[in-house]
Amino acid sequence: MSKPTSPSDTTSNFNSMIQNMDKSIASFKNELSKVRTGRASTALVDTVHADYYGSSVPLNQVANITTPDARTIQISPWEQGMVPAIEKAILAANIGLTPQSDGKVVRIPLPPLTEERRKDMVKLVKKMGEETKIAIRNHRRDANDGNKTLEKSKSISEDELKKAMDQIQKKTDEKTTEVDKIINAKEKEIMTV
Repeated sequence: MSKPTSPSDTTSNFNSMIQNMDKSIASFKNELSKVRTGRASTALVDTVHADYYGSSVPLNQVANITTPDARTIQISPWEQGMVPAIEKAILAANIGLTPQSDGKVVRIPLPPLTEERRKDMVKLVKKMGEETKIAIRNHRRDANDGNKTLEKSKSISEDELKKAMDQIQKKTDEKTTEVDKIINAKEKEIMTV
């Protein structure tokens, strides 16, 4: 005997797909925050971990990280003895930044980006955006496959399947448009001198 029709199964697939798409977009935004624009951003050193009494800890747990101006990241350690460890960690992180210190504070001057470098960064952002769109389309495929399985097992009707697939496509289009807007905003930010 087949299970009674339950649109909540398609709703569950749909909600799960939206959650996964949102996670992909959040991950994309997080990655974008690390892409250097012409402006200083504390996100550039988010991945750097310094040695603190034998433990590897994120910089923001041993120092205040600020951007006093558009071209400088300033790291003020809570313990003065951490300055050399922070400098060493930044160099070891290989993020293309060279720290300078006065013994109390570590400053990272950001050189202005060349036109060519800006264009390379835009290409990188577009590539990351395309990868995010692929992930979104994969989530769409998974949701559609789940609904097709429900239809095959007679849990939902053919009409419900079509309706669910239309709804999924509409949401997919919304999410890819959102990614395009994020890419365009980042491109504008990178190309602004």
